[in-house]
Amino acid sequence: MNSTSSTPVAAAPDTKPVRSALRQELGTYLGLFVVLVAMVALFSSQSEYFLTRETLLSIANEIPALAVMAVGMTFVLIIAGIDLSVGSVLALSAAVSAAAILQWGMGPWPAAALGLLVGVVCGAVTGGISVAWQLPSFIVSLGMLEAVRGGAYLVTDSRTQYVGDAMGALAAPWLGGLSAAFFIALLVVVVGQMVLSRTVFGRYVVGIGTNEEAMRLAGVDPRPVRIAVFAITGLLAALAGLMQSARLEAADPNAGAGMELQVIAAVVIGGTSLMGGRGSVINTFFGVLIIAVLEAGLAQIGASEPSKRIITGAVIVVAVIVDTVRQRRAARHA
Repeated sequence: MNSTSSTPVAAAPDTKPVRSALRQELGTYLGLFVVLVAMVALFSSQSEYFLTRETLLSIANEIPALAVMAVGMTFVLIIAGIDLSVGSVLALSAAVSAAAILQWGMGPWPAAALGLLVGVVCGAVTGGISVAWQLPSFIVSLGMLEAVRGGAYLVTDSRTQYVGDAMGALAAPWLGGLSAAFFIALLVVVVGQMVLSRTVFGRYVVGIGTNEEAMRLAGVDPRPVRIAVFAITGLLAALAGLMQSARLEAADPNAGAGMELQVIAAVVIGGTSLMGGRGSVINTFFGVLIIAVLEAGLAQIGASEPSKRIITGAVIVVAVIVDTVRQRRAARHA
């Protein structure tokens, strides 16, 4: 009696969730690009000077500080945290670098390194306090916002410190009129996206924001990851301070005041979830461009300051609503 044997065939992996996530990501890219193009077209129709080389170069050379800070904030929001102190860290880091050059006799590069170190320490303190005492990062960073700003006033004696072209290499035109800071910002965006999407650390960041308890049960201690995220955010805020100081040739203790709201707005417009667990550095960069084009366009068409604030606020609210609707639809189709 003949018997036939059959070899079990492994079931093909279900690629539907992957395809759905890819479609959603591509849809987000396309949506942000369409919004950006529409805004450029709108402002170009209202001002003959908007779509010019001078205006576009001005926008490109003004966004590096906002862009690098937004990369750090993307990581913070993905772990379901928030850092309101980035604007103050920007000011303190620039102030320390200026003091190192003007008062302590240090060269530009050692002074820049000291400023970056200050940013790392500020971020690590924020993250460390939040983790050690299990406090909301909103409250801790709010306290750091005031404390660090006070430090900037102390270091500068409450006066703007003019550093001249000591850091001029960052702001000097490098290629086609674009500053070195612009290309550094692009590099930070690319590296940030690679770290988030292609490294173990990036997977830990997303996992902690999605379900911290599950990560803990899987053997991953979320505490050092959280502290590292805040330290990186502080480092990037310090880098933004050096960029702004180079562009203005001065360290202002009031620099970056309110900039944390711009940073959060850019990240939210880029689709990063305020609830954590989802975000993209590339999308954040689109958000930065949208904020920059919006501000430049409103300025060129002569919008008043109150009008600009109202319109910018409305754009942020709409972005949050769109993101919420998109998440609910994705959840229904999951």
